[in-house]
Amino acid sequence: MTGDKLNRLFSAMSPEQYELLVGMENSDPLTASFVKKRVIHAGLSGRAIQPEEWQTTWQKLMRQPAEKGKRVAYLHIPFCLKRCLYCGFFQNVSAEEWETAYIDRLICELEMSAEDRYINSGLVHAVFIGGGTPSTLSPHNAARLLQAIRFYLPLANDYELTLEARIHDLVPSKMEAWLENGVNRISIGVQSFNTLVRQTVGRLDAKEVILERLQQLSHYEQAAVIIDLMYGLPYQDWEVWLEDLALLSTAAVDGWDLYQLNVYENSILKRAIDTGLLPPAASTAEQGRMFAAAEAILADNLFSRISVCHWAKSNRERNMYNTLTKNGNAVLPFGCGAGGSINGVSLSLERKLDQYIASIDKGEKPIKGMRQPHAVHGLQNAILGQIKQGYLAIRPLAAQYGADVLEIEPLLKLWEARGLMHFGSSAARLTVAGQFWYMNIAQAVLECLNALITGEQVVQANMSYG
Repeated sequence: MTGDKLNRLFSAMSPEQYELLVGMENSDPLTASFVKKRVIHAGLSGRAIQPEEWQTTWQKLMRQPAEKGKRVAYLHIPFCLKRCLYCGFFQNVSAEEWETAYIDRLICELEMSAEDRYINSGLVHAVFIGGGTPSTLSPHNAARLLQAIRFYLPLANDYELTLEARIHDLVPSKMEAWLENGVNRISIGVQSFNTLVRQTVGRLDAKEVILERLQQLSHYEQAAVIIDLMYGLPYQDWEVWLEDLALLSTAAVDGWDLYQLNVYENSILKRAIDTGLLPPAASTAEQGRMFAAAEAILADNLFSRISVCHWAKSNRERNMYNTLTKNGNAVLPFGCGAGGSINGVSLSLERKLDQYIASIDKGEKPIKGMRQPHAVHGLQNAILGQIKQGYLAIRPLAAQYGADVLEIEPLLKLWEARGLMHFGSSAARLTVAGQFWYMNIAQAVLECLNALITGEQVVQANMSYG
């Protein structure tokens, strides 16, 4: 009977583990379905490849033909002008001398693989330059890198090339260097339009400067302009949040992401709140209500929904890179701190700048970690792609990946009873509450299916939270 294996799995858990995984009965699914939010990147890791095998494994991958489907590339720029208080991923302070040395090596890394069979047996449909803060690069270094990308990677005719930026860097010399060298999508970390909220967490520019520079960028008409907003920041009360949302209608942007604030243990923000220098960030319950308000307002304005946290305002926004990666397409990684996945093998690159440079100078791919595909790799990608879009069609997945997938259906029915999903004729769709808790739902589904299919236990160690 469907669900018997799942029930046996649940009966072997402690009450605490069951509650962390499945959630809790409650009268308000939006604010109290789980103990807390799961980590930002859901998924399961495969077997680690040993360091002595990294270079030979990489070379073997590069000798293989590209897998079917569209591919993307990710390039990491590990520099920021300053560290934002909420950031748990800061690497290096910007300095043009270091940036020049780094871009020299990053171009070299692109060149090292340019003739490999894997690179040349398929097209690259999207490139994302992230960080760090890529817009800190000087116009000269940005132009050099962008020219190398277009020279060494086989870009599709309709490629998307995204560069992450901050408002402070939206000046003519930089914008022209980006746009003249192939950037057609710019993703900007606004976080909030409110001057106090922004400057409290380390952003530099006031609201008036943001709106003016977004308008100036839009005049070039060569790139989609996307912004990130965060909810739950210190001083970001309801009035501020509603103003942030209202400005989306009038600001010169083509789309936006809405992200929940995570207060990381090692962040300056956590220390500032703990010592009373800043007021507390919004609680998870308050953040849930902020998300629901945003969903309702944006729906009323008829903005196009691309994923559970991303909206398009114009048809210029394709969100190609994010859509392809969430659906498990290959990601070619380049640069200090980058990560990717090729033919199911996941890899992360060296995060320490001096060690990255040393590896490139030796002619080696600067690998820091490598893992074989997980046993449920394909199924995992399909589930993550669906849930990111706000639904889960379990029966087609069972037809493709095996009947054990159906064992998860009683869990989905339980979540439906708790207000996180509702079943239609072909799929279980996430409610607004389910969308807010989508990472918890995704990770729980993956962990349960992994245990059902492979026989591995769902262990407490998997219960990682942000």
